[in-house]
Amino acid sequence: MTIAEKILAAHSGLDSVEPGQLLEVDVDFAFGNDITAPIAIKVLREAGVSAVFDRERIGLVADHFVPNKDILSAEQARMLRDFATEYGIVHHYDGGESGVEHVLLPEKGLVLPGDVVIGADSHTCTHGALGAFATGVGSSDLAATMMSGKTWFKVPESIKFVYNGRLRPWVTGKDLILYTIGDIGVDGALYMAMEFTGPVIDSLSMAERFTMSNMAIEAGGKVGIIDPDNTTMEYITGRASRDFTPYHSDRDAHYARVIEYDCSQIEPQVAFPHLPENTRPISEVGNVPLEQVVIGSCTNGRVEDLALAAEVISGRHVARGLRLIVLPATPSVYRHAMEEGYLLTLLDAGAVIGPPTCGPCLGGHMGVLAAGERALSTTNRNFVGRMGHPESEVYLANPAIAAASAVLGRIGSPDEL
Repeated sequence: MTIAEKILAAHSGLDSVEPGQLLEVDVDFAFGNDITAPIAIKVLREAGVSAVFDRERIGLVADHFVPNKDILSAEQARMLRDFATEYGIVHHYDGGESGVEHVLLPEKGLVLPGDVVIGADSHTCTHGALGAFATGVGSSDLAATMMSGKTWFKVPESIKFVYNGRLRPWVTGKDLILYTIGDIGVDGALYMAMEFTGPVIDSLSMAERFTMSNMAIEAGGKVGIIDPDNTTMEYITGRASRDFTPYHSDRDAHYARVIEYDCSQIEPQVAFPHLPENTRPISEVGNVPLEQVVIGSCTNGRVEDLALAAEVISGRHVARGLRLIVLPATPSVYRHAMEEGYLLTLLDAGAVIGPPTCGPCLGGHMGVLAAGERALSTTNRNFVGRMGHPESEVYLANPAIAAASAVLGRIGSPDEL
């Protein structure tokens, strides 16, 4: 079996499973945010449920519209606080303790290898980088799991992606996943487990692995999963507060497809509006002026991302008329980046440093675009109106390309600096 099949079999009490099979599975961790959890809370209350299945296996993270941008968002955040108090939810994060959920929860050791994890957010697949079966669900599904500790899945087929060769300068995990989505399309892995393997994956940091798994959903994937290895275990050590069982794909596991890439041929990638599949190598981007650059999000808001941006922008300044917005993903990331001097470097370059929040990624606040404006962002999605006005444009790239573009005033490479 594949790693995805093994995890689902173990959590449904079966020796083996096959693609297409319907299963009821035990869930190790379930979570929602300040947009999706209030709907689940309403469903749960209407059902008359007085207790959740496990107070320590549920997460409530206020991260989308916080710090509260208006009255409605303040009411949503309060719903989470009131529910957490009444039902004794242990893992409720708000204010100075909160951060972008898909960075914060692994950081806290709440998602572990071999887990089944659901989150009422499409980018829950991020956690597959730890070797977990992690996927997004609707708010009513989250409510059902909060009551019962269970959910149901159809076992997905798996596609194995093998990344060979060596990475070129300024190429990161973000470029690998953008290249992959550009190759197979936004529905190329619809309801499938995307398994990322190969020597290049083995060499990636956890930050880059999280980025790749994060964007599996942009190819239609059910999960984006990586076999846990020594890098995974080093990340987990000191974080995990409960037992876990890692799983690994068998050598003779069946895959719907096996796709191999020579990474030595992959340049830094830029996804053009209005789909993540509209990718071009940086050498073919042309002249695209920008009004805004955003560095952050559950895709690229980790310490390694801020360090890369600071390396590129050090000693330089943001182009006149351009806004550079930097959002560390969690308080821990913020502190580390501050202690290492990355934030000072970015501040000196003319960046605006914001609090840990999803903010502009979903067009929420702290970076909304006006009509006709173009932004280059390290986020994961560039649909029409994603970051503001429907007549604005969002381009996606890695933090090195983002930092260089902020200096150039147009999309460009660090090599140009």
